[in-house]
Amino acid sequence: MKTFTLPGTDLTVPNVVLGLMRIQEKTDEEVRELVKTARDAGISFFDHADIYGSPLHGCEKRFAEAMQLTSSEREQIVLQTKAGIVYTKTGTHFDFSYEHLTESVDASLAALGTDYIDILLLHRPDALMEPDEVARAFDDLSASGKVRSFGVSNHTPGQMELLRRSVSQPIVANQLQLSVTHAPLVAQGVAANMLAQDQAISRDSGTLDYCRLNDITVQAWSPFQAGFFTGVFLGSPEYPELNEVIDRLAAKYDVPAIAIATAWITRHPAQMQVVLGTTSPERVAGAALGSDVPLTRPEWYELFRTAGHIVP
Repeated sequence: MKTFTLPGTDLTVPNVVLGLMRIQEKTDEEVRELVKTARDAGISFFDHADIYGSPLHGCEKRFAEAMQLTSSEREQIVLQTKAGIVYTKTGTHFDFSYEHLTESVDASLAALGTDYIDILLLHRPDALMEPDEVARAFDDLSASGKVRSFGVSNHTPGQMELLRRSVSQPIVANQLQLSVTHAPLVAQGVAANMLAQDQAISRDSGTLDYCRLNDITVQAWSPFQAGFFTGVFLGSPEYPELNEVIDRLAAKYDVPAIAIATAWITRHPAQMQVVLGTTSPERVAGAALGSDVPLTRPEWYELFRTAGHIVP
């Protein structure tokens, strides 16, 4: 498992992360097996959010109940959680107010049974965000020791720039949807200036390049989803050519197909992290192997092209 120092922190982190949004109904034994498999594969970074599970903080609490971490065990892992999405009877809204962020963190700390969160992400952009209010929340959470580092999720360069003008802490991560089949972060730049091609349309204002220029680590969520929760592309009859290439490369590198899907992201020089959402220990172990698969340039582009993207 490849590791690196997360810019803006003193954390040494793996380039594959285990997301825990689906563990609410898992038994203690199942959660422990999942986490042990991840740890054995070199994954020491675990991703949560306040809205994962029901009621709120359900998955954070399930994790803590199952793991019963000692203080030394807690120090060996990175716990990341998110705040900012609010579900109500009338619909979803976003809330980056001082009160919501600080109250959510307190509830996450209680649910996780820990004194500190390594990284807090602002989950989805709040159109009503007051940057100075977020800065006040970050300052208080940092000064109290409750949160050690801060980041965002699903944010554009302009939104991050607006936030960075007010906050004193570095934005260390931006969690974004990315897979070989859902890759506007990468694909637009490859087809730039091609008038007749939909791929050339900028849908994210250069988010990946912005993050690289500003030492913000991209965390890729839904790395195996074909689109926005439309099902996985691995083994899908809708992607026969892509899966043929994946299977050939899996055989070449002696890894499962899911490892090749991971490797397509970890091969990118932006040094991204892949966030796994599966609760299958077998899939976690298989996906983690992609961290060390050294895809060549021709192989990377072949996967990109057979996923449906233009390589002019």
